[in-house]
Amino acid sequence: MPDCPRCHQPIDAQAIACPYCRTSLKAFGHPGIPLHRAEGEAVLCESCQYNADDTCNFPQRPYARECTLYVDRHQSIVTPLYKPRFSLGGWLQRNAAFLVVIGLIVISLMIAL
Repeated sequence: MPDCPRCHQPIDAQAIACPYCRTSLKAFGHPGIPLHRAEGEAVLCESCQYNADDTCNFPQRPYARECTLYVDRHQSIVTPLYKPRFSLGGWLQRNAAFLVVIGLIVISLMIAL
């Protein structure tokens, strides 16, 4: 169970605002948009990946203390590897109409000869 960043009371992970001090915990009142906050006097932009590669378009940049887009540049990003593999069943299913047309042409040629 996470704690409120202001009053340090335990709160529900899906809470939009702290029930004790009414601090906003989610951006725009939406439970799916996390709101990242700087601790102490630091600003988030100093350690943000978007600020490092100069792609940030946040209006409070470079002095943002709260941000919805924050990505820590010191934390490694794990991306799942995509390994395409050939499957005969999948190929037959994707090309079923083409195979039916080819089959009809072959049968027509066999009848004609």
